[in-house]
Amino acid sequence: MYQISEMVDRNDRVPMMTGRTRRSTIGPTPAGGNSKQANGSKQSSAGEKTPSHPSHSNGKVKKEKQVHEPVRTPQERSTICERLSCHVLQESLLSSASGYSNYRGILNWCVVMLVLSNARLFLENLLKYGILVDPIQVVSLFLKDPYSWPAPCLVIVSNVFIMAALYTERKLSVGTISEMTGTFLYLVNLTTLLCFPSATVLTLTSMTPAGGVFALGVYTILFMKLYSYKDVNMWCREIRHTKARTLTRSHSCPSVAQSNGSAVHSHVSYPGNLTHRDIYYFVFAPTLCYELNFPRSPRIRKSFLLRRLFEMVRCTNLDVILFQWIVPTIQNSMKPFQVNMNIRCLLPLLSPLPQQVPNHLIWLIFFYWFFHSSMNFVAELMQFGDREFYRDWWNSETVTYFWSNWNIPVHKWCLRHFYKPIMRRGVNKWVAQTAVFLVSAFFHEYLVSVPLKMFRLWAFMGMMSQIPLAWFVGRFLRGNHGNAAVWISLIIGQPVAVLMYVHDYYVIHYMSQS
Repeated sequence: MYQISEMVDRNDRVPMMTGRTRRSTIGPTPAGGNSKQANGSKQSSAGEKTPSHPSHSNGKVKKEKQVHEPVRTPQERSTICERLSCHVLQESLLSSASGYSNYRGILNWCVVMLVLSNARLFLENLLKYGILVDPIQVVSLFLKDPYSWPAPCLVIVSNVFIMAALYTERKLSVGTISEMTGTFLYLVNLTTLLCFPSATVLTLTSMTPAGGVFALGVYTILFMKLYSYKDVNMWCREIRHTKARTLTRSHSCPSVAQSNGSAVHSHVSYPGNLTHRDIYYFVFAPTLCYELNFPRSPRIRKSFLLRRLFEMVRCTNLDVILFQWIVPTIQNSMKPFQVNMNIRCLLPLLSPLPQQVPNHLIWLIFFYWFFHSSMNFVAELMQFGDREFYRDWWNSETVTYFWSNWNIPVHKWCLRHFYKPIMRRGVNKWVAQTAVFLVSAFFHEYLVSVPLKMFRLWAFMGMMSQIPLAWFVGRFLRGNHGNAAVWISLIIGQPVAVLMYVHDYYVIHYMSQS
């Protein structure tokens, strides 16, 4: 009986002794022999007095546990660890191995230092010359006599070329005209699309350079869009194995049904895309490459639109302020540069302060205004899903990487409709890249020389000079050195090209009058 009661007493003590090692001695039982308990442990010695109440035994165990093995919370353990050690294995933030990339504070510091270092020159020009670029006067001039602005009228006429492309595709889809006839009609349409606006700009005396750049820019974008429209529909006809279906509404600009606040779109196939709504959606969409089914965002975010609109207004004001800075510097440099025509008059214009800094800032602000704020505004308004308008061109270590990533819509168009078709014909890769730069140089010169009504080929030569520069940087410069070379070409190259055009324009229009 005594042995059984001791076994029960030990079973009662087991839950209270969890986490604590129990020592037991082997000794004779009250019956005079050695035996084992049912749980496999040895019995206590005979001289060990067994408590009569299990509750008293549990109380002793608890008290003994509190004295010898105190239980600590995770927070207390972490506090003790912090006291004992304060060092971990880690890299410095400015080391490349640290993986740190948040340099927003340093960027803000650079902007503040740039503003403070150039504020004096800006204030001097403002006090000496006054307000040279007044956007309010421009708006009031347009509202006062809108018919004296031929550029908007020229843009409206572009609808003729859009309709010509649409009805040509409709005739091709039903087989009314042959592929050769359709190609000829497209050749006439696209050639006229480039020649008609340039002839209008050159002949109209009321066309200003700014209006000419705007009109020709619209026509150039429309040329690339209609070329892509022609190619994609031609590819659809090539892979079509069934008869043309009845004209349906296109996914690109569908009749929208609402489901839980989101637009529901349906898939479209050729020739169901040949509608007015579809082609005009493509004309206004922020892309140059046509698709039958564009990726669409589920809804229009009004707060997103307001933020982009605020950025557009703010960037426009900043560009106007920078023009106030750069105009007096260029005006003061034209006369001595024209009279002497030596390198000493050119060197002050190439220094970082007078021209390059504001010129480069104007270009950077224009990039943000156009490729981020404006194109995202239009994309959100039209629920256009593909928002990759640029990549990290500021990290470019080669010239080719910069030209492939700073203007993604143009890069996609050149790759899809020009570079790859040439490569499929067996042309060498270097020759194909040179051809792409040649086309780009033509359009750069087209957009500058025609509005200014003078042909100097500075933009063309500037673009073609990128080919040897790309070879040199890719061959001899790597990493940070290559990135620095790309930035130097942007900071120095563009102001020099602008200076050449401004100088020639000044000589033609002002020196001849004096």
